[in-house]
Amino acid sequence: MEQAKSTWVTRALDKVEVVGNKLPDPAIIFFICLLIIWVCSAIFSQFTFAAIDPRTGEAIVINNLLTGASLADFMSRMVTIFTGFAPLGVVLVAMLGVGVAEHSGFISAGLKRMLDGTPKKLLTPMVVLVAIVSHTATDAGYVLVIPLAGVIFYAMGRHPLAGIAAAFAGVSGGFSANFVPSAIDPLLQSFTQEAARIVDPAIMVNPLNNWFFNSASSLLVIGIAWYLTDKVIEPRLKNVEVDGDPDEIPKFEDLDPKQTRALRWATGSMVLGIVLLVAVLVPENSPMRDADGVLTSFTAPAMQSIVPIIFLLFLMPGVVYGYMSGTFTSTKDMIDTMTKAMQGMSYYIVMAFFCALFIDAFGKSNLGALMALEGAEALKSLSLPPMITIVGIVFLTAFVNLFVGSSSAKWALLGPIFVPMLMQLNISPDLTQIAYRVGDSSSNIVTPLLPYFPLVVVYCQRYVKSTGIGTLLSMMLPFCITLLICWTSFLLLYWAIGLPLGVQASYIYPAP
Repeated sequence: MEQAKSTWVTRALDKVEVVGNKLPDPAIIFFICLLIIWVCSAIFSQFTFAAIDPRTGEAIVINNLLTGASLADFMSRMVTIFTGFAPLGVVLVAMLGVGVAEHSGFISAGLKRMLDGTPKKLLTPMVVLVAIVSHTATDAGYVLVIPLAGVIFYAMGRHPLAGIAAAFAGVSGGFSANFVPSAIDPLLQSFTQEAARIVDPAIMVNPLNNWFFNSASSLLVIGIAWYLTDKVIEPRLKNVEVDGDPDEIPKFEDLDPKQTRALRWATGSMVLGIVLLVAVLVPENSPMRDADGVLTSFTAPAMQSIVPIIFLLFLMPGVVYGYMSGTFTSTKDMIDTMTKAMQGMSYYIVMAFFCALFIDAFGKSNLGALMALEGAEALKSLSLPPMITIVGIVFLTAFVNLFVGSSSAKWALLGPIFVPMLMQLNISPDLTQIAYRVGDSSSNIVTPLLPYFPLVVVYCQRYVKSTGIGTLLSMMLPFCITLLICWTSFLLLYWAIGLPLGVQASYIYPAP
């Protein structure tokens, strides 16, 4: 029975991969979607909608992007749309430092030492755990943990695409699961509190109102990702040949005494850098804190400096290892490693150009906002029991996530509808927020609007040249469906037991 089940799952995923890989190149898909948005904006701009945009307090209006003024504005902003595309800078700056560390041999040497003491059976849960914790550093997981997971799996004799899938599931699929509070917590809380004050002007929502549930969810996400990676994804990949460019695939050989010494000094430089960073962050008057002395808010310089910190923490040991091991003999060698890292990102840069134009047009048109608002109003009109309503919010959020990629942007739209609506049903803002976060996280790994999705395709192509959108979708779809069902069930069970959601949080409104 189990074999038959596995065969059925494998065949279904194979069909997804075949269909997905018949799609045009991702860059062309984004361009086609851009044209579709232009046409749809022109059509729907002719209609009047009753849905109220919570950002303006007025009826939502679809903006026609095919008018002369709109096209002129688009042309004048095309360069800044591309250069202002947030993931582009995050990826390129981080990869400059990581590239030095990788091509100097530091990462390969460090992984070799780490793998010597890591049991092969525990590799998957360790990768997922690191991926989950990486949320604390905002988007660091996408540019650091996911590609390194492929390197580690390949070095252990396992399929590198399975490692990438496991890390992607932890970083993006488990975005709302973390033992460590992150900057996303106060960001979402700020929207939740403002939405709740529509009903109760005096209400206060704690930034850590979901922390306990998020921590417990980490174990669930690790377990699901572990099982699916080892039992579903990797067995399906056993016949997929690793045919990437040998020069781009890291080699792992025994370290000689010179390399061992270089690794020791390079690691020491990284540790020293971390110690100095902590020394700067700890004081209450640290310049890396925000005006209120908070370290984890989005306005805190520490949170805004995550990418430069990653750059420096990998640049330093990369340089030290390069010179001490003999990989670098001049500064030109160091610059060459940065150049090589950028060459590997050329395909992503092209895709990012079209992706940035599409996302900008989608936001300007207000089509995504209309879809989110109409879906929320439809759910509200059903007047379902509380638990069913929570399930509806989870699944509606997962669906909306396919069209509105930013977590904060979605909650800015949906929060002012969901939170007051459920408060009328005696459901607390804390519970409403966590339902939103479960739905948002579960479908992150299959949403075409996730800016880092094309980047993960590039990571896979490093090992398997034929990797396309369908390949990645077929790998991540089992994670998405399983997380959506199991995480929602876990939330209902957690609620039924009455375990605390977080700090100063409750399930009902008004709080007892």
